[in-house]
Amino acid sequence: MHAEPAPNVHPLPIPRRPTPQGSPSLCSRRFRRCLALLTALAAGMSLPWTAPAADAEPHTQRTYYVDSELGKDTNDGLSDAWPWQSLQQVNTADLHPGDTVRFKRGGVWRGTLLPTSGTEGAPVTYTSYGNGPKPLILGSLPRHRPSDWIEVRPNIWATPPVEYAVGKQILDLRKSHWQHHQEAGAGVQLTAEDLPEGRITQLACTQSGQAPNHIQVWGPELPPLKQGCLALTFRARSSIPFRIDDLSVRMGSAPWTRFGGAGSMDRDIGPEWNEFQLVLQIQHSAQAGKLHFNLGGILPENALFEFQPLSLNVATPTVTDPPTVDVGNIIFDHGRQCGWKKWTIEDLKQPYDYYYDGATWRVYLYSAGHPAQLHSSVELALRRHVVDQSSCHHVVYDGLAIKYGAAHGFGGGNTHHLVIRDCDLAYIGGGHQFTREDGHPVRFGNAIEFWGAAHDHLIEGCRIWEVYDAALTNQGRDPSSIQVNITYRNNLILNSEYSFEYWNHPESAITKNIRFVNNTCINAGTVWSHAQRPDPNGSHLMLYSNTAATEGVEIKHNIFYQCTDWGSRTSSGWETLPDQDYNLWYSDTGVMSNWFGTRLKRFDEYQAETGLDTHSLFADPLFIDPGQGDFRPAAESPARQVRPDGGPVGVESLFTPG
Repeated sequence: MHAEPAPNVHPLPIPRRPTPQGSPSLCSRRFRRCLALLTALAAGMSLPWTAPAADAEPHTQRTYYVDSELGKDTNDGLSDAWPWQSLQQVNTADLHPGDTVRFKRGGVWRGTLLPTSGTEGAPVTYTSYGNGPKPLILGSLPRHRPSDWIEVRPNIWATPPVEYAVGKQILDLRKSHWQHHQEAGAGVQLTAEDLPEGRITQLACTQSGQAPNHIQVWGPELPPLKQGCLALTFRARSSIPFRIDDLSVRMGSAPWTRFGGAGSMDRDIGPEWNEFQLVLQIQHSAQAGKLHFNLGGILPENALFEFQPLSLNVATPTVTDPPTVDVGNIIFDHGRQCGWKKWTIEDLKQPYDYYYDGATWRVYLYSAGHPAQLHSSVELALRRHVVDQSSCHHVVYDGLAIKYGAAHGFGGGNTHHLVIRDCDLAYIGGGHQFTREDGHPVRFGNAIEFWGAAHDHLIEGCRIWEVYDAALTNQGRDPSSIQVNITYRNNLILNSEYSFEYWNHPESAITKNIRFVNNTCINAGTVWSHAQRPDPNGSHLMLYSNTAATEGVEIKHNIFYQCTDWGSRTSSGWETLPDQDYNLWYSDTGVMSNWFGTRLKRFDEYQAETGLDTHSLFADPLFIDPGQGDFRPAAESPARQVRPDGGPVGVESLFTPG
């Protein structure tokens, strides 16, 4: 489901765009080396780019090779005979402008790719070498072994329980100091009492707030962190019971980067003193971080919450690589079947219903037999970007396959001069974004998203299919959301809820020169998630509320073929409409347009009411063989008659899923 994020207003801004978000792409390379032994979760914040010093020594551009099967991270990576092996090695490498990283075709990597920025004329390039399928980067965990599932009830199977051996203490917290932040009308008073056995911190809540970041509590500075698990032990009580469900380790200053976090508590903090333990999964190595938790909307009004931190220890999990973030989709046998996300174990009533328990990091699945015996491939798509390019610039991606991620395929804000070319993206999105005040869960996930400030991007020649929300989108909600010179061209889009989504505000935001041209868009809303969405809304063009100063939005020379709900949908705002013309539209289902709330069923009615697509046609594009993935227009296709220059619309494309 699409949901516009709330803005950040505060001295301690924890972003609410839970695009579980982007770790900072460290345009300061020294800072990047310190922070990134990264494979996953991130926080979506920006770092300013600092140009290299004028007297910096020139760098010899290098090419690095990565082979997932035969490589070794102890190799220098400088030839295909001595390749690196892991995505972690790529993420932590000291790359420089002009360098190229080549992944071997046919190889498979899991986790999050964290690109390094280049400079004008010297981008950092991520591409391929060798023969075979495109290098595959997966945002998922495999669960196809017999030991990966346990039958816990008739027809209910679960991943094994995650237990921990608590080891060496790394920090004594009994005398630690804590501080708080409040905003948006939330009210809490923090006091502390020193006792012989330690300091007790007390929070008296007068107004809980509406969102988690409206009340934040910050703890002490931690020693340098490495990837792994930490166990936080504390005593607590509350006059009104509640549960902490957003404990994390974050940078204690802008950009507030999240290094890791814990799942929800499995029991309430009640009026009697009890000891609790929460395990934090640290996914970013870091030199410095602070314990942090959000209490807005969680800590009850008029509650007195008292807690006494005791210790922070190393913890070793009994399960390798547990799903520490939400599982937004389960992909069986490479897409022959997908999971149906539910929100309690009791809701699991049909085959492929599943529930992710964030408190225990377990997945529960309804299955008539052992899942690993029924399916040769079972992938748990995690709520993380597969490529996290927050704050990146001057990067080229060419010929990669990005799949099975429950956040965004390419995600992150504050970007410029990125090229995404000839990439495949599939089975993206579905992760739990947040839960509304009425208890309604919201899901999200786009194949390629440019969030907030973004300019000078090119996306061309990509194939995108099976996306929870939008295949392609640029969007923002902040005065700094200035989006200029973004071109999407010659892409093939199939089976996404939206082919292209756009919105931007407030009035001080700017949108200029956004071009969506020569794309072929097939079956909007015909996607794995459509029937299970709370808001099925399959549309090729989802043009949400737009109050930004807008000019130069161009939607031309595209094929829009078949949709479940709307050909296009346009919401409030929009003082300057897109330059939308010379397209070929066709659908024998759905409605042509939802125009500011008015249903326009016929194409001629839509043209007359909107003034758009004056020279466009509504006709079957006569693809050569769409059933076999041949989406090239036949010689007699009206796609060859739309443009005044005689050129075809859409993209000449054959589609065979890899």
